[in-house]
Amino acid sequence: MGGIPDGTEHLTLERVGATLVLTLNRPEARNALSLPMLAALHDGWLLADADDGIRSVVLTGAGGAFCSGMDLKALAGRPATGPDDPVRERFRADPDLHWKAMLRHHRPRKPVIAAVEGPCVAGGTEILQGTDIRIAGSGATFGLYEVRRGLFPLGGSTVRLPRQIPRTHALEMLLTGRPYTAAEAHRIGLVGHVVPDGTALERALETAELVNANAPLAVEAVKACVLDTEGLPETEALALELERGHAVLGTADAKEGALAFAEKRPPVYRRA
Repeated sequence: MGGIPDGTEHLTLERVGATLVLTLNRPEARNALSLPMLAALHDGWLLADADDGIRSVVLTGAGGAFCSGMDLKALAGRPATGPDDPVRERFRADPDLHWKAMLRHHRPRKPVIAAVEGPCVAGGTEILQGTDIRIAGSGATFGLYEVRRGLFPLGGSTVRLPRQIPRTHALEMLLTGRPYTAAEAHRIGLVGHVVPDGTALERALETAELVNANAPLAVEAVKACVLDTEGLPETEALALELERGHAVLGTADAKEGALAFAEKRPPVYRRA
C-alpha cells in the first residue's frame, strides 16, 4: 500500500490516491471501540498529519456499520489480555491516547470526511463531531445514548454539538438519548448529505477527490482558520483570517493557481 501500515485486526488503513481511508473493523461488534482500534486510529491520524502526500482522510466502518460506541464489556472491567499487553501499555503510558484517537484532543490538519453506514451512536456520534464533512447512508442511525446508561458523553459532545447544530436540537439529542434517522440528522445539520445505503464510501471518496484537487496549503489553512476562530469575537477572528489568508496568498502555489487559470490548464501544486 505504498508505505501505509496494515493497521490491526480492528482497523484497516488503505491509500486511495491522495486519500487515506481508515476503516473501523469489528463488524461482529458493530465496530464498537476497542483499545487496539483506538490505538491504531490514533496512529492513523498521525500518519495523515506526517505524510504530505496524503491530502484528505476518509473515516468509515466495515460490515455496514460505522461505530456503536465504546465496548461496554471492556468498560465494565473485562479482564486484560495479559500484563505484557503492548496496547494496554500504550494507554498506561499516555492516558490521553483514547481522546486523541476520538478526535477530542487531536485535530488532524487534513480534511476528514466521514462515510457513515448503519449505527453511528454514542462514541460513534462523538467521533463524528471531530470530522469535517459527513456523508450518511439512508439507513444510518445516530444518537448519544449515554444518559440512558447513567453515563456522560465525555467525547466532547456537550461542548461541540451545540456549536455544530442548533442548541435546541443538541440538547434534545443529549438529554433524551433517543436514536435519530439519517434524514433527521441531515435536517438538523449533523450530516451534510444522505445517499443510498451502501454508497456513502463511494460518495466520500468522490468528495475527497474534489478536496485533493485543490492547493493543499490553502485547504489546510482554511480548515485551521475555521476551527481556530470558533468562539472568538468577530474582530479577533477577522484579524486571524487576514493573517492566515495573506500567508497563503504569498505561496508559490497561489501563483501557480493564477497562472494555470490564465493558461487554461490544470494547476500543479507543490505545497510551496
